[in-house]
Amino acid sequence: MVRGDLFWGLQGALDRRGLGPVAGVDEAGAGACAGPLVVAACVLKQGDAAKLTELTDSKLMTAKARDRVYDLVLARAVDYSVIVIPTAEVDLYGIRVMNLEGMRRAAAALRVSPGYILTDGFRVPGLTAPNAAVIKGDRSVACIAAASVLAKVTRDRIMAGYHDDLPHYGFDVHKGYSTTDHLAALREHGPSDVHRWSYTNVATVAIKHGLRPKRPVLLTYAALEKAMETGASAGLAAALDEALEPQLSLPLAAPAAGVGHNERSAGGAAARSRGGARIS
Repeated sequence: MVRGDLFWGLQGALDRRGLGPVAGVDEAGAGACAGPLVVAACVLKQGDAAKLTELTDSKLMTAKARDRVYDLVLARAVDYSVIVIPTAEVDLYGIRVMNLEGMRRAAAALRVSPGYILTDGFRVPGLTAPNAAVIKGDRSVACIAAASVLAKVTRDRIMAGYHDDLPHYGFDVHKGYSTTDHLAALREHGPSDVHRWSYTNVATVAIKHGLRPKRPVLLTYAALEKAMETGASAGLAAALDEALEPQLSLPLAAPAAGVGHNERSAGGAAARSRGGARIS
C-alpha cells in the first residue's frame, strides 16, 4: 500500500503554487481483449489522506477494498467523471487512439475546471489544462489512484453484468483479460459482440470459426503481422480479406517495418493523425 505525505505530495505542491484544483486521470481495460475501455478523472480534497487510508493503485487492492474506496471517493471527491468507451469504438479507431481520447473526454467532463491535470504513465495531448504524465502515477499520486479505482470498479461491474447473458466466457472472473480460461473459452465458442474483433487473438479465432464482425473493425498491425507469419501465403491473406472485408475501413496490407505491435492500427498515417483530434 502507498501511504503518507508522498502519495499526496505532488498534487499538494501544485495546489500550494496556485495551480489547482488538480485532477488525476486513469483508465481500466486497455489490456483486455473484451469489453469497454473505461476512463475516469478525479479531483480530491486537499488534506483528505486521513479519510482515504486504503487508497492506492486499484490493481493492488482486493475487490472488497476497491468497493469501499470507490464509495468513499464518490462521497468525498470535489469532482469526478467516468467515461465508458464501447467496444465498437475501440474496434473502429484502435485502443491507443481511444485511450488518449478517453482521457480527454474524462477531463472535459469535469464540472470543476482543473488548473492542472496529472495522467498515469504517458502524456495526453489536447487536455483542457496544463498537464504532466506521472510514471506509475496510480501508485504515487492520490488523485490518479482515485481515478483508477473509479475506472476499474465501473468496468468490473459492467463485465460482471455481461456474465448473465454470456456465462460460458467467465467475464465475471477475468473481466475480459486474456487469461488461460478466457482464451480457452474464446477458442471453443468464438468471439461475441463483447469482444474486441480488432485484436489479434480475437480476429484469429473469428476466422477459424468462420465468423464476421457485425460492425466496422480496423485490424491492428499486430493482427495483420500475425496472419502473415502464420499463413505465409496468399491463401490466408485471402481468407482474412473474405472474412473481414468490407467491414474493414482499409484493405488488408502487410505491416510497415518498425511499427510496434501495440502502438499503431492498420490505418497507418490516417490513424496517427486521428490521435490528436476530438472524435464525436
